[in-house]
Amino acid sequence: LFSEGGRFHYAGFRFGSFMFGNIAAQIAGYYLIAALLIPLGYGHLKLRRWVGPLTQALLWAWLVVGAPLSVLAAFILFASKDLSLPATLMMLVFLGVSYLVAPGLLIRFYRGQNARQTLAAQDTRSYWIEGLPTPILVLSALYAFYIIMLHILILFNGMYPVFGVLRYGLQGIVLLDLTIACLAFITWGTLQQRPWAWWGSVILLGLFTCSTVLTFCRSSYPVLLAGLAFPPRELEILGGVPAQGYHFALLVGIPLVITWAVTLLSRRHFSGRAEHPGCAADGTLRQP
Repeated sequence: LFSEGGRFHYAGFRFGSFMFGNIAAQIAGYYLIAALLIPLGYGHLKLRRWVGPLTQALLWAWLVVGAPLSVLAAFILFASKDLSLPATLMMLVFLGVSYLVAPGLLIRFYRGQNARQTLAAQDTRSYWIEGLPTPILVLSALYAFYIIMLHILILFNGMYPVFGVLRYGLQGIVLLDLTIACLAFITWGTLQQRPWAWWGSVILLGLFTCSTVLTFCRSSYPVLLAGLAFPPRELEILGGVPAQGYHFALLVGIPLVITWAVTLLSRRHFSGRAEHPGCAADGTLRQP
């Protein structure tokens, strides 16, 4: 569709252009949703006990990152579609329900006694995920999400915030790779409830959050577009967006600050791997 002679062709569509990155990010999002929902669907159909804690962790993680993703989805939709007023209102209601109402009701459902007893009655095995506190699972899910998002930034000229300055190109990609590697290592340590993982996440998230917020607050929207080096046609379209640097600071900074706060509050869970009370060291159920 975007190649020469295609319906949406324009000069400059390639790796590094806005539409290329936008489409690639949406495809990655679809695969991520499938990777999450297919196993969860299987677990629900088979009534496995692990679906309760895992689903709750994902729902809590969505409450952290769902707001900026909903705003971004609305921006892309309204920028690419000519919607009528009723359709616009319906879409806004849908985004609001999907962000706050539905997750809140589902968390209450999975925490309820009926759901827990139903799963326990149908599945007598015990799983390692049940021995992990909810904050550990939520943080691991958030770290995995940030790893994916950092990969997507490679598609946008390797943009990386460094305490007031945006790095692009090879420099930005190297910094992205280092951050991704650190986050992956911290995610592994978090699932193991290692104290060093808590210290590492506090330091890394604190520095990255401060760097991101400071950089976007000090960067203007035209300077940001210039560094991304989009094709002229895309710059003409995106240049009319009434955005400022602090808008991006809020959009990205709020979930990072919340994640950092959750990390600080979860200190007591990082004292070494806790053994599940109903499970022996080899993962089998203890006999009463």
